[in-house]
Amino acid sequence: MLGAPDRFVFSPMRFTLTSSPAAPVIGPRHPGLAGNRYGFEGGRVLRQGGCYHLFTAEMADDPFWVKMRLAYWTSPDAVNWHRVRTLFETPGTLTPGDNRFSLWTPIPVFNESEDRWNLFYVAYRPGQGEREGLHMHGQIWRAISQVPGRDGLGGPYQDAGIVLQPDAASQPWEGQQGTASFFPFEVNGRWLSFYCSHQHWPLGHWPVGLAEAPALAGPWTRCATGNPVPIEPVFIENPVVTKIGDVFVAVYDNCAPGETYVADGLHVGISWSKDGKNWSRGQPLAVQPPDGPAQWSEDIRTPLGLVPEDDGTFTLLYTGKLRGSNFWPMGLARLRLLPD
Repeated sequence: MLGAPDRFVFSPMRFTLTSSPAAPVIGPRHPGLAGNRYGFEGGRVLRQGGCYHLFTAEMADDPFWVKMRLAYWTSPDAVNWHRVRTLFETPGTLTPGDNRFSLWTPIPVFNESEDRWNLFYVAYRPGQGEREGLHMHGQIWRAISQVPGRDGLGGPYQDAGIVLQPDAASQPWEGQQGTASFFPFEVNGRWLSFYCSHQHWPLGHWPVGLAEAPALAGPWTRCATGNPVPIEPVFIENPVVTKIGDVFVAVYDNCAPGETYVADGLHVGISWSKDGKNWSRGQPLAVQPPDGPAQWSEDIRTPLGLVPEDDGTFTLLYTGKLRGSNFWPMGLARLRLLPD
């Protein structure tokens, strides 16, 4: 741990929800689903060239969480979305020892030294036996866009190797899930990245740690101190970091208070840092109103990052479970930063 809470908690930024559509922006009847049966989880949204770009994992078909696709979508306004292509896809088979049977959380980051976009994502092997979960031994892969420059954001991408995985340097808090949910961000010429893990048996919490590297391509090593980062006491997954002024802001998948995961149909989590290493205690951030037609989710899942707009507001896309359905659509929230 980093120490007593008053050592690293500072006065937080405050966001307020200004609007939220009455329906998901990519729902179960969207014409661009291309056979996506169960919806979305994780990834990143960013804006470039007057266009919004969405990278996300599609839970495409049965077996659930096994037949997966990493996909790229675009939109002129963050409301009307067009599916461009599949970046990577799994065959949908539970083959023992297959280290890429399930793929998740595609995160594009521009690499200045290569003049190319890098795509980081998570690959798992399937669990075996009652003491292993479905997703085991998570490995963080780096892929490189085959189109140079910032216009190469949409790929296609080619794998360049694994940057972090369970090994002799794994820390005691890391569980059987391995390394997961990787999001690199630059701090004073070096790189930091959140990564997650989880112990399936005996059931543990869902903590997050930090890794560091001298360059985006690596080599990546786990931070020697401060792990796990004490943002949430029970559950934190998929942190996505945005720098606002001189403050780093992370939005992430959280849960309602409890001893284990408790579904929350209104909020994601948010935390702040001045240096990228010392983070405030997490706070809930509403992305849906407490009632009315815009409250369509029974369990908010993964935020895909804060996108700053020209008028000073922020756009946030997120995934959540549609009430009464086994589909996880893409939702939209418009947020405003309030003076502290």
